[in-house]
Amino acid sequence: MNEDIKLMKGNEAVAHAAIRYGADGYFGYPITPQSEILETLMAEKPWETTGMVVLQAESEVAAINMVYGGAGSGKRVMTSSSSPGISLKQEGISYIAGADLPCLIVNIMRGGPGLGTIQPSQADYFQTVKGGGHGDYRLITLAPSSVQEMADFVELGFDLAFQYSNPCMILADGIIGQMMEKVVLPPFRPRKTDEEIRAESPWATQGKRKGEAPHIITSLELDPAKMEENNIRFQKKYKKIEDNEIRYQEYECEDAEYLLVAFGSAARICQKVVEVARAEGIRLGLLRPITLWPFPAPVLSEYANKVKGMLSVELNAGQMVEDVRLAVNGRVKVEHFGRLGGIVFTPDEVLQALKEKIITQ
Repeated sequence: MNEDIKLMKGNEAVAHAAIRYGADGYFGYPITPQSEILETLMAEKPWETTGMVVLQAESEVAAINMVYGGAGSGKRVMTSSSSPGISLKQEGISYIAGADLPCLIVNIMRGGPGLGTIQPSQADYFQTVKGGGHGDYRLITLAPSSVQEMADFVELGFDLAFQYSNPCMILADGIIGQMMEKVVLPPFRPRKTDEEIRAESPWATQGKRKGEAPHIITSLELDPAKMEENNIRFQKKYKKIEDNEIRYQEYECEDAEYLLVAFGSAARICQKVVEVARAEGIRLGLLRPITLWPFPAPVLSEYANKVKGMLSVELNAGQMVEDVRLAVNGRVKVEHFGRLGGIVFTPDEVLQALKEKIITQ
């Protein structure tokens, strides 16, 4: 038996994957439904094995600023929270993006607005892919739909963050965070040495060395001309990410006349919808965005020439549907179906919405 195959929650998978990846530090604060990430890290005590720092900060604001400091020293650092906690981190996230720093952020979404409910939601889509904090910045955003992807996206998220010197968000919801599935954990890899960090991240602040100028990391620039140059550089980076890092999954799309678009837990439900619809003779397919940013707009644009209509299925009042409509640019009908307040829809509800909103119109 493979000892790396485990049965665990999605939150637990994130924690184990971070240790095995060789992460240098985690700074967080408990909030339902993501608290198991911090709890698992504390139970595993990686500081005794890999040297990974695990710290419960005094607040979400403190946690994200600890990440800012760790990222500035070239370390692989991360944090996690759930919707209201992520809201509190937004200023720090903007600072990190403005300082061109890599880090990993995990959001296990719950219902809102406000304190809302601890039940699952996908209503943080706007917050994550449209900014959240202030300024013209972007977060690379990965949307897992399984416990296995919760583990896999830790490595992918860190690697993308360091490749592009940009924060990366794993955006899941309470279903994916709390559900238990079989997962194959990645092999252990050692943490980077200080020498390896200096070679990989020569910009990092690791103390002044003889013959080197001090490394100053900041998002502050009082000269507007230089600040514009910084922003233009950011936009060039974001364009490169859009050109190279779009990820998505197609399910029964080859002959589809109608298309569901869904991410995360909603996409899992929609796979069953496709099966039921096809049993009724409806040629339905599913496109699952894996990267919510960069969004697979070019792929959806191509499908606009092939299908009769699209239904964006989300656990919210209608957020990703705006990006779907922008992608197809009016060439095909796009509607939204969702449930709110932590209620999760059934496959039958989605299929009925497809028939009423798309097929019979």
